[in-house]
Amino acid sequence: MTATAQTWQGDVRVISAVSIAHGLSHFFQLTLPPLFPAMKEEFGVGYAELGMVTGLFYGVSGVCQFGAGFVVDRFGTKPVLLLGLALLAASTMAAGLAPNYWALLPLAVVAGIGNCVFHPADFAVLNARVGAQRLGRAYGAHGLAGNIGWVLAPLCGVALSKLFGWREAVVIMGAAGLGAAAILYWHRELIDDHLGERRRKRADTPAAAASSAEVLLQRTILMCFAYFFLLSTALVGLQAFAVPASMAMFNLSDTLAAKSLTLFLVGSSVGIILGAVLADRTQRHHIVAVVGLLTGASLILLAVLEPVPAVYGLPVLMALSGFAVGTTGPSRDSIVRRATPPGSSGRIYGFVYSGLDLGSTLAPSAFGLLVDRGAPVGVYAVVIGALVMAVFSVLDVRRQIVVRDGAAASPAD
Repeated sequence: MTATAQTWQGDVRVISAVSIAHGLSHFFQLTLPPLFPAMKEEFGVGYAELGMVTGLFYGVSGVCQFGAGFVVDRFGTKPVLLLGLALLAASTMAAGLAPNYWALLPLAVVAGIGNCVFHPADFAVLNARVGAQRLGRAYGAHGLAGNIGWVLAPLCGVALSKLFGWREAVVIMGAAGLGAAAILYWHRELIDDHLGERRRKRADTPAAAASSAEVLLQRTILMCFAYFFLLSTALVGLQAFAVPASMAMFNLSDTLAAKSLTLFLVGSSVGIILGAVLADRTQRHHIVAVVGLLTGASLILLAVLEPVPAVYGLPVLMALSGFAVGTTGPSRDSIVRRATPPGSSGRIYGFVYSGLDLGSTLAPSAFGLLVDRGAPVGVYAVVIGALVMAVFSVLDVRRQIVVRDGAAASPAD
C-alpha cells in the first residue's frame, strides 16, 4: 500500500510539473493578440501586419517542432524543456520593449523556437514516468492545463494593460514566465525522462536517423499527423471566426456570439476531465474519439440548421459540442502513444503535433476569406467537414495498429 501511494504521489508531481509547463506555453501563445489594438495604435500598423507576427510564430513552431522531437530523443527532456520555456518567456518580455513593429518579427521567430519543444518533451516525460494505469488522466491534466493557459492569458493581459499599459503588461508576464522557468529548474528532476546515455548515443547514429525517417513515413504516423492538422483547422476556425460568422449568420450581438464561443471552450475543458477518466478505463480509445468527434460535428450542424432560434440554441449547442470534442483529447493522445514505436516518443509526438501548428498557420487565411466574401456559413461547413474527416483518420490509425499488432503476434514472426 505504501509503494502504491508513493507511486501515485510521484506520478502526481510529474504530471503537475509537465502540465504547468504546458499551461505556460499556451499562456504565451495568447499573450500578445488581446493587446493588438493598443499595439496597432502605437506602431501605426494594421491587423494584417500584427497577424503576421502570430502566423510567423506558429509557422516557426510547426517547422521546428519536428526537429525538436529528435533533439528530445537525443539529449533528453530536461534541458530541452527548460530552454524552450526560457526562450518563450524571454522573447515575450522583449516584445514589451520592442522599439517598432519590425522588432516583433525576429522575436516571434525566437518565441516559435521556444514553443516547439513542449509537445515532444511533455509526452516523452509522461510516457516514461507516469504509470500506464494513470496515463489517461495525465493526458487529461496536460490538455486541461493548456486550456487554462489560453483562458488566463487574455484576462491577465487586459487587466495588466489597464493598470500599467500594454508594454508593462507584456514585460510583467514575460518576467513571470522566467520566474516559473527558474522554479521548474529547481525541480528539474520532475521533467527528466531518465533517458540513458547509451540510448542517447544510439539516437545519434546514421542508422537511427534512417530508422526514424522510415518510422515517420509509416501510414499510421502520417494519419496521426493528418488528424492533428484537421483538428487544429476546426478549432482555429471556431476560435478566430465563430464570432463574426455567428453575427453575420444569425444577426446576433457580438456579446452573445462571444458567449457562445466561450461556452464551447468551457465545455471542451469539462469534456477533457471526463475524457481522462474514460481513457484510463477503456482500451477502445478509437471509439471515444469517433463518438466525440461525430457528436461535436452533429451539434454544430444542428446549430447551423437553427431548429431553435440561435439566441437560445447556439450557446447551448456550442457548449455541448465543446464538451463532446473535449472528451476525445486524452484518448487521442493514447492512440498516438499506441502508434509510437519504443524509444521514439520525442520525434513521433514532435512530428504529429506539428500538424496543429500547420493548421493554425494555414487555416486562418482561408476562414477569413470566407467571412470577407460574405459566406459565413462556410466557416461552420469547413469546421464540420474537418471534424468528420478526422474520424476517418482515427479509424485508419486503429486499423493499421490492429494489422501491425496481429503481424507481430503471428507464429511466423
